[in-house]
Amino acid sequence: MSQDLYRAITDFAHGTPAWVHTFTEIGTDAGLFVFLVLCVVAWWRARPAGTRAMALAALAPVATAFGYVVSETLKTFVQEERPCRAVVGAAASIAECPAYGDWSFPSNHSAIAGAFAMALVLAWRRTTWFVVPLAVLMAFSRVFVGVHYPHDVAAGLIVGALAVVLFVRLLTGPTGKLVETMRTSGSGVANWLAGPGEGASGAAAVASGASTGRRQRGTHRQHRAVRAPGGEHREQPQQERPEYPAYPTADGQQEYPQYQEAQTQQQPPQYQGAGYGQHYAGDPGRQPYQGPEVQQQYQGLEAQQLYPPYTGDRTQQHPDHPGNQGGRQHPQY
Repeated sequence: MSQDLYRAITDFAHGTPAWVHTFTEIGTDAGLFVFLVLCVVAWWRARPAGTRAMALAALAPVATAFGYVVSETLKTFVQEERPCRAVVGAAASIAECPAYGDWSFPSNHSAIAGAFAMALVLAWRRTTWFVVPLAVLMAFSRVFVGVHYPHDVAAGLIVGALAVVLFVRLLTGPTGKLVETMRTSGSGVANWLAGPGEGASGAAAVASGASTGRRQRGTHRQHRAVRAPGGEHREQPQQERPEYPAYPTADGQQEYPQYQEAQTQQQPPQYQGAGYGQHYAGDPGRQPYQGPEVQQQYQGLEAQQLYPPYTGDRTQQHPDHPGNQGGRQHPQY
């Protein structure tokens, strides 16, 4: 199946213009250079970033080299012949067929492209939309020029990407410690390579703000910027708070009943109302109350002596309730 697909792709390649052949041959190696430039940019972007970001950027080219070593090791064990010599009846390869002993499986170009792409995805995620299609195109170009089977380039992409993931997972922690050591070592070269880190810019901002913060805050207390109708700014002094007059009895609270109560622990006199048959104080126009005397308020169990228990016949009419004949339902009558 892979041979049939190889024949179909190479036949299609021979039907394309000559400039496409040249572009494909050059683009295979040029793509690796583009990946290398992106790794340098990722490292430069990570210099003012945190420790983990710098560690991932620094590991990108090293992890790619590890992916190449894994791919080359697999080549040595598998030793698959190149399709440009092994496939009978296939069209001649556009690129020169490699010498005998330069095995086909997996594709080193594809492994390097897959490793670069995965390393950049981990270190600079925003490049994913660009580096992944670029790696796939580079892998396809190796089949297009006739030097690899389709399964060679597919395996190369997978091997390179997995090698980078394993390498980064194992070495991100130690690399982060190395970055911290380089940033605090005091060496000019080490500090430049590792970058200042995210804490340095924040500390500089805090230091600059601390030198001017007190002056700015003090100025704000005294003046306030006001925008004039014409768009100009002018300083307007802040208005002082008005002073309110003191409370009339603030000099000791002599006339305040609660104050006297708190000082002497005595209850203030309470108004008891007008006595029976007397005028209300301050209202001589009212007539004195001529009705029956108001009964005393209930004072608890001691006040029951005002109402002696009824000792008469319970079935007779109660003197206070003529309409009630009493009965078993009302034992109190």
